[in-house]
Amino acid sequence: MRTALTIAGSDSSGGAGVQADIKTMMANGVYAMSAITALTAQNTTGVKSIMNSTPEFLGDQLDEIFTDIFPDAVKIGMVSEGALIEVIASKLQKYGPKYVVVDPVMVATSGAKLISDDAIDVLKEKLFPLATILTPNIPEAEVLSGEKIDMVEDMIHAAKTISERYHAGVLLKGGHSLNDANDLFYHDGTYNWFEGKRINNPNTHGTGCTLSSAIASNLAKGFDLETSVKRAKDYISGALAAMLDLGHGSGPMDHAFDYDGEFMKEADEEVM
Repeated sequence: MRTALTIAGSDSSGGAGVQADIKTMMANGVYAMSAITALTAQNTTGVKSIMNSTPEFLGDQLDEIFTDIFPDAVKIGMVSEGALIEVIASKLQKYGPKYVVVDPVMVATSGAKLISDDAIDVLKEKLFPLATILTPNIPEAEVLSGEKIDMVEDMIHAAKTISERYHAGVLLKGGHSLNDANDLFYHDGTYNWFEGKRINNPNTHGTGCTLSSAIASNLAKGFDLETSVKRAKDYISGALAAMLDLGHGSGPMDHAFDYDGEFMKEADEEVM
């Protein structure tokens, strides 16, 4: 069985972060492992508090994983402190996983910055050059490229800038009132649009985590980068279209929408 590792924070409500990553990886047919960068107390309405791992403890987690069940692909989510980013970059250089998917969680949909300028600098210098693919949204791509994105042409130029700067593939996620749900994939000097059908579902908590984890899962299984992106896009569309509705805020998706088997049955479905 192929394996994947998520390096991210824990979401106590289960819709994003490590919990969403593990659900996604299992649903996409790989064995999931995790290294926790932070614990959060949150639900669908917001985050109440955060407790970061220490750099030493994060390093221990990564050593224990890489020296036992070596991951076929790694996904990295939100890491808010420069010292933690330094540890991750050091361990990736030491162990050399084949695929590294980085979801550069820096800017909220509202435009609010989620990590410090110092931490962003460490991300750019130490972590992004190790990535196979980066998956920024539009506000994050503006930070990474230093360019304003107002039009479709701006997306193409920004993705090119980011890809050439960090020598990685880029999946620039549409939305944010631009270009509907179409995502731009840029790799090795060429680009391709992955058209998405905008689904009228307000419950989108954890979409970025889920997409990047699905890409990592497919890379772990041996699909090429572009195919992995396409399969991940199809998976997240299905999870949104299932219209799961939980919580009082922006709720989670149904990561198990495509499960079908004996152990997924409800009690009243049992054949007598």
